[in-house]
Amino acid sequence: MEHPARKAAGEIAQFVGAQLQGQLADQVKRRIAAWNDPRAKLDRRYNRSSRALTFWLIVLTLLTVVGGLAIAVGIHPAVAVVAFGGAAATGVLALRTRGKMREIDAARQQLAIAPVRTPLPARSSAARAPMERLEDAEDTLRELLHQLDSAALTSVPTESVAQARATGAEAASALRAVSHQLQAVERARDTAPPLDRGPLVEGVRRLRVQLDEGVDGYCGLVAAAGRVLAESTASNPRQVLGEATDHLAGLASAMRDLSRWT
Repeated sequence: MEHPARKAAGEIAQFVGAQLQGQLADQVKRRIAAWNDPRAKLDRRYNRSSRALTFWLIVLTLLTVVGGLAIAVGIHPAVAVVAFGGAAATGVLALRTRGKMREIDAARQQLAIAPVRTPLPARSSAARAPMERLEDAEDTLRELLHQLDSAALTSVPTESVAQARATGAEAASALRAVSHQLQAVERARDTAPPLDRGPLVEGVRRLRVQLDEGVDGYCGLVAAAGRVLAESTASNPRQVLGEATDHLAGLASAMRDLSRWT
């Protein structure tokens, strides 16, 4: 029979190993996602074009100097012709590269307007469905608040829209923190001995309930924004949007407290 202390040490080592493997997998996923991010790709293209432009400008300067010296010193005219011809071709290449850099920069600015997408949990994770709902709700809320912030809808106070936007972002961040916790507990559950999985299974269930409640609250803010937009000339849009914002702020606070406690 295995000694209890040795058994406990083995279980601890197994649990720690599972956590380290999970952290390493998450780190690899984040690095791959960062490398494949459209913004990162555009940054790499811009840097390559910038280096190419620097090279062409150096070549252009050298050819121009050579052509000028050839004329000043009285070297064979062919040298000056070749130098200035090369300088002209290099100048065209430099202008094209500069134009490409402007296009890339415009694409980067366009992407900066778009929201940054956080990778969704694995399809086998209990956090996948709530996070998919959250992404859809974020897109809808972003569009609703953009329209509510329009100057044409003067019945909606700007400060109410700004508060709803800030609270939505804060709540989404808190929900994603709980999602990461749920996924970590799932990894621990999958690697724990069968007799020790009960509390971890219950932990996954409890965190999933918290996620569902939080996403429901977020969707409540989306619904309130939709009602305000549908009745933008209503007598008291501030109250409708404010109540939903306050409710979601309370849920976000509870989510943060849960994360700290966990």
